[in-house]
This record gives sequence, structure tokens and C-alpha cells, in this order.
Amino acid sequence: MSLSSTSLSSVPRHARAALPNADEVVAHTLLNCLLRELSGPEQQVTVTGDQLLLRLPRRGVRLRVRLRRTSLIGAHRFTGPVTEFRDGAWVDVDWQRLAAHIHDELTLHTGVHNDEFLEQVASSHRTITATMASRGTGQALAAADYLSSEQSLLYGHRFHPTPKARSGDPELWERYAPENGGAFELRLLAVRSHLIAEESADPDAVAAFDRLSPEVPAGYRLLPAHPWQYELLRDNSALRSAFSRGDIIDLGTSERMFAATASVRTLYDGETFLKFSLNVRITNCLRKNASYELSGAVALTGLLRAVFDDLETRFPGHGMLREPAYRSIALPGADGTADRALLEGFGVIVREGLSARLRPGVTALLAAAVADEYSTGPAQISPLLGDGDAEDALRWWTAYLELLIPPVLAAYFDHGVVLEPHLQNVIIGVDGANMPVQVLFRDLEGTKLLPEHHAAALAGLLPEVGSRMSYDAQQGWDRVVYCLVVNNIAEMLAALADRHPELEARLWARVHETLGNYANEYGCPPRLAALLAGVPVPAKANMLTRWERRADRDAGYVRLPSPFPRTESLQVRSNAFDMEVVR
Repeated sequence: MSLSSTSLSSVPRHARAALPNADEVVAHTLLNCLLRELSGPEQQVTVTGDQLLLRLPRRGVRLRVRLRRTSLIGAHRFTGPVTEFRDGAWVDVDWQRLAAHIHDELTLHTGVHNDEFLEQVASSHRTITATMASRGTGQALAAADYLSSEQSLLYGHRFHPTPKARSGDPELWERYAPENGGAFELRLLAVRSHLIAEESADPDAVAAFDRLSPEVPAGYRLLPAHPWQYELLRDNSALRSAFSRGDIIDLGTSERMFAATASVRTLYDGETFLKFSLNVRITNCLRKNASYELSGAVALTGLLRAVFDDLETRFPGHGMLREPAYRSIALPGADGTADRALLEGFGVIVREGLSARLRPGVTALLAAAVADEYSTGPAQISPLLGDGDAEDALRWWTAYLELLIPPVLAAYFDHGVVLEPHLQNVIIGVDGANMPVQVLFRDLEGTKLLPEHHAAALAGLLPEVGSRMSYDAQQGWDRVVYCLVVNNIAEMLAALADRHPELEARLWARVHETLGNYANEYGCPPRLAALLAGVPVPAKANMLTRWERRADRDAGYVRLPSPFPRTESLQVRSNAFDMEVVR
């Protein structure tokens, strides 16, 4: 597969609609978080006509924004400026003042101070402003291909308060950020063989490293490095000493070009994905591969080989991109153990390329690009569907749900495996008519095991690795439902409903029907029965997690009202007993 991938021949060329400016995007994103995590749960929200009103109760601040569409799950679409009731009148409030209001409210709400928050919001605003300026507006949308979908996300996660917050040199971001569409060479290092740290679940997987340069001196192994990470670490004293001793040799740059995917640090050359460490803060944290993540990716690939094979056999349109190897440097530190900063800093994970799972003639598109609120790229759902009508949209939706939902549920209920099918972890394969025919999952970092299913396997791993690879059953279910229903399905549905507002209830009914079909065919455990019955659904509290500086695996959840229709009866077959869920 070439770096540029295959284009969709049947996508019409659409003129890009006017996009909101950075001020408006940041304000709306902050309001999304406020609505979901604070004002909504505290019942400080009301809709009056085409206006959403919400209140910050601890400070008495009242805010308002115009709605262009309401949502059954509370993920409304906004338009225009946010206003604040002040001195007896509604006046526009800019994103800085809104961020300051939220900062003060969160301080009172949590009892926690966060002196990073406002600067991170400002950083996100700077990134969006710079990206929009470099891209320009009003360009025609070319035919969609895989890399264009990975590199089209101008605004980021609309339920994260700082989706584009970044540390580091802006000039380097311009060179390496996916939104800027560049491709670049890797730095190639030759490392003495005895100083290589490496694990592999497949002996052939390390060929992804070695093929990058056939000319490595005898007694050395090849280690590719992200060029930005190399610049960040090159002044490390232990690394400089290793260079001076000849333990590491700089071989220059690769002939092959790699492009950044949406995660920034995972690069693709059309054949293999390489997930690098990058000591740059993106959204929440430094994006380095911790030692337990390096070992964990390879361990999961081996432990779950039979599980992934079973899911791909039972659900032929599904596939998981495996992560069968990693490689890094193991330079001894003062205590004789590997220098952790270098081991993790240069750790790189091999992920299978698309050709390992994607059917011939199918075009891969990042789900986050398809579900984007705005047509910032040709893979967004509106240009993708072209001139299709509402029934075409429903057919597209049904095909997508039938590919997406069953393997996620089977992984959890049958195998005790928690997948994270959020929009940035899902790749949609579409055929020549732009219909979904495959769904691929990626990134084993978020995949976890339920101890009751995998106790022996977890016990056999190093404690540092095994302890990070599991969730209890409830924590795992919350993560599955959040990623599947709230992050993925609700956002993809919102993009379709923007195009066909009259369809929203039918789109959610189709989700309910697909879940019910799974329950009827494979059994309906209590947690699935409760979801079908309309219990509130968990949404990850990104703003509160960021505010309290918690790790992602320790993120809390807020509960959203179920969007499922309550006017029909659903017959489901339980694993333990026959039951009827009546709405």
C-alpha cells in the first residue's frame, strides 16, 4: 500500500462550507464540557426555544447560546457566540472569560486548584488558530483517502476542554503535526546488539524495523527514532556517552517517508504503523511509551491471539490491528538497570499496517474524521454520502452499526476483554459505493482484561505490566459503553442527524435494534439488559479528569439520560433467565 493510499473515486467534490473561527470553537467546546459534567448533572440547564441556558450555581453566572440542533443524549449543536447575563442584559462573552468562569466554578466544585487550566485552554486556541491560518478556507474537498482522514481533525475532541493543547516549539509542530499534512524521514540509529531491549510475539514482526536500512554494521541492530524525539533526547548525558563510545551510531535519516496519524506520535509509511514515544505534552500528558506499555502491547498481542482470531471469524467485517513487537535502548544506568528515560523515550511499538486486515478494494477512513462536526476533510459523512437521501443515510448507518457493535460486546461478555472503540481507535473500511464493509480497531494501550477471565495470564506477567492491564467488571463495562455508545455511536449519529435532523430518533432506534439483535442471538447478560432497558449511560468526565490531573484509567464518569426509545417492547433472551424489557 502506498503512502497516499487509495482514493474514493465516487466522492463528489464539495466546496467547503464556512468553518467557525477558533474563538467560537473553543467557546463551544468548553460549553459542551460544562453542560455534560457540571451544569447538566446539577440540573442547572434548560432549553427555551432555540436557546440553551445554563447556570454556574456556585458563582451565580448565567450563560446562553443559540442551538442549531438539539440532541436526545444532550450533545447539542451550538451556533454563534456564548452570551452572559450581566448588568441586566445578555452580552457576548469571549472564550477567555468563559474559561475563567469555568476555572473558578471548578475550583469551588472540587476544592482543587489547577494553575495549568487556563494556559492549556489558550494553547488549544493557539493551535486551532494556527492550523486554520495555514490551511486557509474555502478550498474544495478532494476525494477521501486514508491519510487525509487521519490528518483532517482541526478541532479535536468536542467534549474535552483543551483538545488541541500542546507543549513544544510551534515551528516543530508545524513540521510534524498531522493537521499540516507533512511527511518526513525517521532518524536511524545503530545500537550494539546487547544494548537492544526488544520483545516480540511474532519473530517476523521485527522486520518492520530492520527493513528501514539494510546497511547496519555487524554487531549492531537498527533502531528508528521519531526525528522530533531524537532532537529532544540527543543532549541526554548517557546518550552522548554512548555515542562517544561507539555503542550507538547515528546512521542519518531513512529513505522511506512517514506521515503522522491523528495521534501525532504514531507514524505510517503505507506498510506499517510505528508508535513512537514523544516527550511532548498533547492534551493531557507526555506521549511516551511507558515500559509497561511496551511490554503490555506485545503481551496482549500474544495472549489475545485466539480471542482476536475468534472475533474475526464470528464477525467477518471486524479486525484488530495487532502490536506484535517493540524495540528500544537498554543503556545501563548507575544502578546497573536500564536507563528508564532512554528505554521509554526511544521505545517504539510495531503495529500492523492496514494491508494485514483490510480487504482488497476497500478504502480505510478514520472514524473520527467521518464523525467530525464540520467538513474539515473529504472523509466527513456529508461529502462521503454525497447526494444520498435519508434512506441512504439509514442504510449506511445500519451497515456501520452491524459491523461495530457485535465484536465489542462479544469481546467483553464472551472473552472478558475490554476494547476501546472510540472514534480515534476505529477505522472504517468503505467500498466503492462508500458503504461500510469493514471496521478495524487499533491501539492496544486501552485494551484491558477482566481478572475473572484472565487471572492466570495476568499472574504470569511482571507485576508492573499485569497491574496496568486489567479493569474490574464494572469499570470495564463503563469504559466499553462510553467508548462504544457515547464517544463513537453518539458522535457518528450526530453527524448524520446534522444532515437529516428528522432522522435522529430513528437513528437511535436502529442502535437499540442492533443491540437487541445481539442480545437475541448471543444472550443478554444483566448489564446489556439494563442498557437496553434505558438506564443512564456513562460518559467519561474529561474536564474533571483534566482538572484533577488524574490518569485516564482513573477517569470518573457522569451519567447521561438514555437516548433509546421507550415506546416499544423488546424480547431478549438472558443468559440466566427469559425476560421481557418493556418500555
